Amino acid sequence: MKPLALSLCIALLIVACKPAPEKPAAETLSSPSGKLRLYFDLSENGTPRYSVAFKDKTVIDTSLLGFTLENAPAITGNFKVVKISTNEEDETWEMPWGEQKKVRNHYHELQVELKEKGEDGRPMKLYFRAYDDGMAFRYEFAKTDNADTLLITDENSEFKLTGDHTTWWTPGDWDIYEHTYNETKFSAVDAISKRNHPNLGQTFIPENSMNTPVTMKTEDGVYLAFHEATLVNYSDMTLRVDAENLKMTSGLVGSDRAAYKAKVALPFSTPWRVILITDKATDLLDSKTVLNLNEPNKLGDVSWFKPTKYVGIWWAMHLDINSWDLGTGRHGATTERAKEYIDFAAENGIGAVLVEGWNVGWNGWKNARFTKPYPDYDIEEVVRYGREKGVDIIMHHETYADPANYDRQLDSAFQYMKDLGLHVVKTGYVGHIKTEGEYHHGQYMVNHYNRVYETAAKYDVAVNAHEPIKATGMRRTYPNMVSREGMRGQEFNAWGKDGGNPPSHLATVAYTRMLGGPFDFTPGIFQIKLDEWREGNQINTTLAQQLALYVVIYSPVQMAADLPEHYRDQPAFQFIRDVAVDWDTSFAMNGEVGDYVTFARKAKQSGEWFIGSITDENARDLELNLSFLESGKTYTAQIYKDGPNAHWDNNPTDITIEEMEVSSETVLPVHLAEGGGVAIRILEKK
Repeated sequence: MKPLALSLCIALLIVACKPAPEKPAAETLSSPSGKLRLYFDLSENGTPRYSVAFKDKTVIDTSLLGFTLENAPAITGNFKVVKISTNEEDETWEMPWGEQKKVRNHYHELQVELKEKGEDGRPMKLYFRAYDDGMAFRYEFAKTDNADTLLITDENSEFKLTGDHTTWWTPGDWDIYEHTYNETKFSAVDAISKRNHPNLGQTFIPENSMNTPVTMKTEDGVYLAFHEATLVNYSDMTLRVDAENLKMTSGLVGSDRAAYKAKVALPFSTPWRVILITDKATDLLDSKTVLNLNEPNKLGDVSWFKPTKYVGIWWAMHLDINSWDLGTGRHGATTERAKEYIDFAAENGIGAVLVEGWNVGWNGWKNARFTKPYPDYDIEEVVRYGREKGVDIIMHHETYADPANYDRQLDSAFQYMKDLGLHVVKTGYVGHIKTEGEYHHGQYMVNHYNRVYETAAKYDVAVNAHEPIKATGMRRTYPNMVSREGMRGQEFNAWGKDGGNPPSHLATVAYTRMLGGPFDFTPGIFQIKLDEWREGNQINTTLAQQLALYVVIYSPVQMAADLPEHYRDQPAFQFIRDVAVDWDTSFAMNGEVGDYVTFARKAKQSGEWFIGSITDENARDLELNLSFLESGKTYTAQIYKDGPNAHWDNNPTDITIEEMEVSSETVLPVHLAEGGGVAIRILEKK
């Protein structure tokens, strides 16, 4: 690490060279530009605490840090500062795939070594990092003569707000993330009222808390997003709500098998607790802080994974046309049907086909076998046929929430994939966790999910996890973590009992869930009204928005989710054929949380630009400044926009396709219908 720039206070650097006094003054850590400042000190009783200012205004008030333990006294007060040191890091690293090729990681760091007073005082180290768009902290515990393990009943990291901010939140459900986001004042957060949701097969909300990412906006226009990074060997962090005191406290997901929430062998470092802080909503979208807080790539060359679009035997199951289970007489995963999808993919330049319901075990949802196909699915022939056509097969492993069964088969399942030459698997964990007393987001399952990723990497397999733990930026360290669900997806529109995802859903998800990492939402539904299969169900967007989602919602594996017959003879399908999935550059052009968002992305291979813009239930007129195009060149813009009568409910498939010449001097006016969008491909004129 490089020495901290002189912009940090000189006194802090002097203190770093020798032990600090018993009661030091508050230490200050500034971000590289100086617009964010973090303050650390000890309270009168020796409790560590911090606060944060952004542009000289407090945004996180004095907040305490500590733990309660099962096997020892609480880690709270009675600390003294032993040593303080500082560092600066400024590096640029390359993503093997992602929203952009190069990422800058620039921060200032404060390291605080603490020890409890007294002869047997326990040590604890705190790390604080200040970025220009946020801050993060984590705890580190050393092994001592008196302790080699901690049983953590809860982590008590506080986040003290400075006002009753507008908050976009989902309940702190220990078992599922598939709730729609709510927009309320912080004081009105009521997770308990979200229990017993009619669409959720499993859910457990023990207290008034929120799952992260949680995003807020202050009255004076500052945006805050709370999340975590590097979730390893620990429990998912929820945020307990103290409405009266405008305060959140970290609450760990537990189990029914023990009083403690996490058991950790020492030495141990917690995940990073992250607060993004910006004065523009779009700066949240462009932040790479969560990603940067993770360690560099541990896998090396992962060129065996190719970002791709895919189609699959999936939507027909959710419409109840076909079934995952062989015994229904409507089995979807047959050799013949898989070949039909392969033919469609090959005809349209789509790189892969996902086949769900191919393996023994769906009947009764138990004892899944991940190397044994159903008799009507010749997997070797399907793979051979796909290879002949230039189309890969995406494997599917539905565990039925039985991690122990999956653990026993991990090596054989991934070896089976390697023998077949397959490199991507979609995993699933539908239902209650079969291991008694465990929940989806507790330490037991966190360790299971991470074990799956690590094992898959040994066999050159990338994982797209559904019903996952939250994304916390670990794709930097393990680039085979290519995508995951962890949010209420497209399928809720097919069978949801509450009207499906509202028009504001994805304009909110972009500023919340997607801050954690890639999101496999499965866009591209062209048959918007679904009455033929389920009366009253529909996709609550326009067709143009379904196209725009390929740019707005990032994932290196993007599904064209509808039935192939709904794409045939549809001119709008050309955008799905053309749109890229791997990017050289990305940035948010405009937007507001829950209202609208526009992204521009430059394709890594072709150099073409793509723009996607979506809105909530309100129509909008926007101006798109194309100054990012190379000066002096002319381009053709292929524009897929809401038609003059488009409306997400009244007329969702009204779409207009047009071309026009543009340049870096163009300011392009666009109209988004209610629940609508626009998708644009820009290519240089030859």
